Amino acid sequence: MMYPSYYSIPYFYAAPYGYWGRAPQPALQGGPERLNERQPHADHVDWAGQFPNQVILHGPSVKEVALTFDDGPDEIWTPQILDDLREAGVKATFFLVGQRIEAHPDVFHRIIQEGHVVGNHSWDHPNLSNLSITALREQINKTDAVMNKLAGVTPHLLRPPYGALSTELIEEATRLNKIIILWNVDSLDWTQISDEQVAANILAHTGPGSIILQHSAGGVGQSLQNTVNALPYIIETLRSRGYQLRTVPEMQKVPAYNV
Repeated sequence: MMYPSYYSIPYFYAAPYGYWGRAPQPALQGGPERLNERQPHADHVDWAGQFPNQVILHGPSVKEVALTFDDGPDEIWTPQILDDLREAGVKATFFLVGQRIEAHPDVFHRIIQEGHVVGNHSWDHPNLSNLSITALREQINKTDAVMNKLAGVTPHLLRPPYGALSTELIEEATRLNKIIILWNVDSLDWTQISDEQVAANILAHTGPGSIILQHSAGGVGQSLQNTVNALPYIIETLRSRGYQLRTVPEMQKVPAYNV
């Protein structure tokens, strides 16, 4: 074991006392993360090759990395991840689901107030590459609208659920003044692996300019205790290896929000 694991508990015991009396966590329309929804990595690289200014897989080859978190906010895991980041003095990039922002506005406000960057991750997490242009535009615009209403920001960054892309999606995102942020390091934290394995997946594959994918919420009832447990160790180890931890806009030298 790399480091102590104090909270390795089954997912069906993971919700704190009193959670089930709160408003239910909105489900993800396309379902939680699944390998069969992910496009092969070769396709990711091909999209970035075809659209180098619109689709970003990683940053410049300098000793900086970006921690990114998908699918939040929620009232269980997102606050714990924010606690870890605040304790370490790290700013991250959160790709958020509009329906969940609407359900958990206080957590959304906390993300903004603590200096993290927020990006658009659709309204309710469908596979955007399968939608009509009208439906795709609605997914993006509704999420922009709730962010703007609650915090006065309109994100420049878009991460499509599952990393699923199409030419039409990329072209529409460009028309909406978005750049698409994917990743080149996947923690696989959503697969219910141990915190030690989450850390190993990240640390074994991170290099200069890496964009690291983790999650700050999941499917209904899904535990992300492994992410919470692993995060302090990951941050400490990356720093010991000489990496600076940046937000995606800092690393890419692009605006976080559209004016």
